[in-house]
Amino acid sequence: MINYIWFGMIIASVICALCTGSLGELSTAVMDGAQGAVELSISLLGSMCAWLGFLKIAEKSGLTALLSDAFSPVIDRLFPEYRADAEIKGEICMNISANFLGLGNAATPLGIAAMKAMQAKNPHQEAPTKGMVLFVVMNTASLQLLPVNMAAMRSACGSAQPFDILPEIWLTSLAALVTAVLFCKIKEVRSWNS
Repeated sequence: MINYIWFGMIIASVICALCTGSLGELSTAVMDGAQGAVELSISLLGSMCAWLGFLKIAEKSGLTALLSDAFSPVIDRLFPEYRADAEIKGEICMNISANFLGLGNAATPLGIAAMKAMQAKNPHQEAPTKGMVLFVVMNTASLQLLPVNMAAMRSACGSAQPFDILPEIWLTSLAALVTAVLFCKIKEVRSWNS
């Protein structure tokens, strides 16, 4: 469906440019946008590599286990089915840590690793567990304490103070996470009672 929407927007842009006689400006804007996207991607690549390296060092040094122990009370309450599984809790913790740092793209492989670990222990392989559903929802509506990627994008676009949006990021990401977890837990209770 999204491909049809994008295709429709492209066609509408071309038609509008033809009708207004600004086809040259449209071509220039497309090329400038493509160049800007490549430049932004390259500037984010360094930041992402550095933070992925940091997370890998944290995993190898045992910091993940310490973070897992620190987050254990929260993870145990949210994911009671994985309470006794240190491997899954560690994977969840790594993903949460990456999301705390605002590393959405870097959190993706960590989230996939956590989902694979959960799926390996899933007694019903054809359907996700409650914990898997909650994990995906939490990963999507993640709390960002230090939005590194956002700051890198703002810096690449010329912002003098790329981190001056922190209070707004904290408020909106916390509200999104609390709302998402609350709705998941309400759905769990309703399905459990029915």
